[in-house]
Amino acid sequence: MWKNIVRNVLIALAILSGLALGFTNTDVDVDGLKFWQTSSTTSTTMPKVTTSSMTYGRFLDYLEMGWIKRVDLYDNSRNAIVEASSPELGNRPQYIRVEIPAGASQLIIKLKEYNVDFDAHATENSNFIADTIGNILVPVAFIAGLILLFQNSENLPGGMGQGPMNLGKSPARFQRRPDTGVMFNDIAGIDEAKSEFEEIVSFLKQPDKYTVVGAKIPKGILLVGPPGTGKTLLAKAIANEADVPFFNVAGSEFVEMFIGIGAARVRDLFKKASENAPCIVFIDEIDAVGRERGAGVGGGNDEREQTLNQLLTEMDGFKENKGVIVVGATNRVDILDSALLRPGRFDRQVTVNLPDRLGRAAILNVHARNKPLSEDVSLIQLANRTPGFSGADLANLLNEAAILATRYKKSLITRNEVNEAADRIIGGIAGASMEDTKNKRLIAYHEVGHAITGSVLRSHDEVEKITLTPRGSAKGLTWFTPEEDQNLLSRSELLARIITTLGGRAAEQVVFGNPEITTGASNDLQQVTNLARQMVTRFGMSNIGPIALEDENTGQVFLGGGLSKGPDFADNIADRIDNEVRKIVTYCEQKAVEIVLDNRVVIDLIVEKLMDVETIDGPEFRQLLGTYTVLPNKKVPYVSKLD
Repeated sequence: MWKNIVRNVLIALAILSGLALGFTNTDVDVDGLKFWQTSSTTSTTMPKVTTSSMTYGRFLDYLEMGWIKRVDLYDNSRNAIVEASSPELGNRPQYIRVEIPAGASQLIIKLKEYNVDFDAHATENSNFIADTIGNILVPVAFIAGLILLFQNSENLPGGMGQGPMNLGKSPARFQRRPDTGVMFNDIAGIDEAKSEFEEIVSFLKQPDKYTVVGAKIPKGILLVGPPGTGKTLLAKAIANEADVPFFNVAGSEFVEMFIGIGAARVRDLFKKASENAPCIVFIDEIDAVGRERGAGVGGGNDEREQTLNQLLTEMDGFKENKGVIVVGATNRVDILDSALLRPGRFDRQVTVNLPDRLGRAAILNVHARNKPLSEDVSLIQLANRTPGFSGADLANLLNEAAILATRYKKSLITRNEVNEAADRIIGGIAGASMEDTKNKRLIAYHEVGHAITGSVLRSHDEVEKITLTPRGSAKGLTWFTPEEDQNLLSRSELLARIITTLGGRAAEQVVFGNPEITTGASNDLQQVTNLARQMVTRFGMSNIGPIALEDENTGQVFLGGGLSKGPDFADNIADRIDNEVRKIVTYCEQKAVEIVLDNRVVIDLIVEKLMDVETIDGPEFRQLLGTYTVLPNKKVPYVSKLD
């Protein structure tokens, strides 16, 4: 419909503009003669038939020779049609056009002097009408068309009604009976958060059960967690399960460059919510409007803060148990204004963390419902291999596997497609295989060095796979899979990680010598330095003592009760930190070199096989290594030294 409105306005403007412009100045040939026609810029018509034109000087010459018989003046004596005849012209009257200069004030006197008949013609009504249309009606029509377009702005693309006439209206999408397609049964891995929302649904359906004992339902619930953990999915589920009106809006949609628009939209949103209570208002990425005040230009009194102030007022102005529940979602709760988080506004904060191993298995089961999986696909093993994956990552993994199965023209998703999809997400897209050169052999020793050191250390995870297939910027990769999710790390586990990370460089040093150590370990060195520094400054795992020397968020070093960014610290604390970091890294490097020297023979054997097949799985690698080395039992639990 909006296209028709725009088209009609443009057509009307085109017609009116054509009427205003009238005819253009053209010379039209008719039977060998030329007619001087009118233009909207001239005020009169010249109906005489003209055969030519002449200059004003030549016209004066004709006047002195007595050849001018009559002169008709037009356009306030700026143009003239001259009737001339002479023996040279055969005494036949001709009409010639002459442009009169602006300074020719003596023309009338000369015409009287030579007894020439002349006449001056006034403005005609037809041109007055054209000028009126051009000067008045076209602008009026243009303004009327714009008003018509703005009043019908709800027909613009998207159907949001956010035209210039609706800037103060709420941009929230409204569903009286929401059908989001998501139920609580479709959500897995976040059971604690789901139970909180099941209680909200129960209140919306049976409010008397709570009010009879004086219970008050929370006015606001804030979902906090990393991206992709299912915060928006929970909002969709609660809307579908509660079956009440649902308002969905993003925080960035409130903030505009026009002063007062954001606050007006907030007022309009909560007015509509009150009219449709009980209902749910979901504000996604609320940190876009709820950021802490006082950080903007001019002390923070900007449009965003006015919008936040209005939001605070509206949320605190609800009557008790009115049935309007605000659900917010953010992954930056640390930057939200404290007034927004207090009880009475967002009474509850529900943390949606990354799923654990059992949660990942449940999420994979949900997303595998509509996918034909082969019998060799184990979702439990896939859950063990994907620590740190969010629900969105796991959904993407199975989708990538389905795409690969389609590419390979398979009717079932097999283990190969699932493993390849996991490798693509973790390491990147596979590149072309390297030629059998010195670099390939050096990379093979580097990766086997990582695998060997990680396997013989009891506190390190098991090897999942070793590959020489380039992925992303890495020419080779070694994957380790933990037996369980590691939320807490011991000092021995941190040291084992540093030793394993340095194992690749240690293998280069032992096999090829110090002159042949390459730049391939540059990223490894950055990782071990950062991890060793955290052990000293954050975890208290050094000779300095069990004290925190560095702020976890800012990286600034503590000095007494304050913070400092400068290089001069009390009691040379910066030098002491550097010395402790150097001690840890040096110790771990020596252990890595020792492990490589003890397993020199098996390293050569595994490298030769890796050069041939390019990829070795974890069980096969451990079988080869176990024939030459006694591997520790990493599944034996720790025993307290006090026992």
